[in-house]
Amino acid sequence: MVGLCKEYPHGDRTVPVLRDVDLDLQAGEMAAIVGASGVGKSTLLQVLGTLDVPTSGTIRINGEDLTRMGPSRLAQFRNREIGFVFQFHHLLPEFTALENVMMPALIQRIPRQRAADQASDILGRVGLSHRLTHKPSELSGGEQQRVALARAMVLGPSLLLADEPTGNLDKRTGEEIHGLFVELNRERGSTLLVVTHNPELAAMMPRCLRMLDGGGLSEDV
Repeated sequence: MVGLCKEYPHGDRTVPVLRDVDLDLQAGEMAAIVGASGVGKSTLLQVLGTLDVPTSGTIRINGEDLTRMGPSRLAQFRNREIGFVFQFHHLLPEFTALENVMMPALIQRIPRQRAADQASDILGRVGLSHRLTHKPSELSGGEQQRVALARAMVLGPSLLLADEPTGNLDKRTGEEIHGLFVELNRERGSTLLVVTHNPELAAMMPRCLRMLDGGGLSEDV
C-alpha cells in the first residue's frame, strides 16, 4: 500500500488516523505491527483488509488495485484472497465448527462436499478433528479461536490479517495459537500481518513494525 490515509468526520472537522502510510509485504512474509493503543493499528488492518474505505491512497494485492474495485468485485476478492482472525472469534453460534469453516468456500460457490473436505482438512490441521460437529458454545475459548483460524485459512488466502488474535486467551493457549500461526504460514505460504500488544507473538515474526502517533510505520529493531 502507498500513501494510505484515513480520516473520520468529527463535528465540523475531520480527525486523521492514518497519514500517508506506506507498507510493502512480500508474498509469504510474516510481520507484526506493535505500538501504543489508539495510534491506528486496528484501523490500518480494517482498511488493508477492505473492511473500511481509505480516504486516499492505494492498496495492491497480487498486482490488483483494490481501491479501484467496485463493491461486488471487492467482496469476492476479499472472501477469496484475505483471511481475518480477530481477538473475538465471531463464529456463527447456530452452526457447527465444520459449517463455520465451510462458509468462505460456500460463498465462493464451491460444491458443498468439496467445501466440507477442505474445512475438515484444515480443522484437522489445527487439532480439531474430534470437534467437527460441535457448536461454538460447546468449545473452549482456545478451540473457538482455532476454528476462527481454520475459517480464515480454508481457502488459502494470499493475505492473513490478525488483530490481537490471542488477546482473549490464557498464556498457554495463546502460545499454542501463536505456534499455529507460524506453522500454517510456513506450510501454506500466506502473507501474515499481525497487530499485537503481545511481545512474545511479535518476537516470533521475522519483521516487526512500530506504528507511531499519527499513523506512520517504522522498522522496530
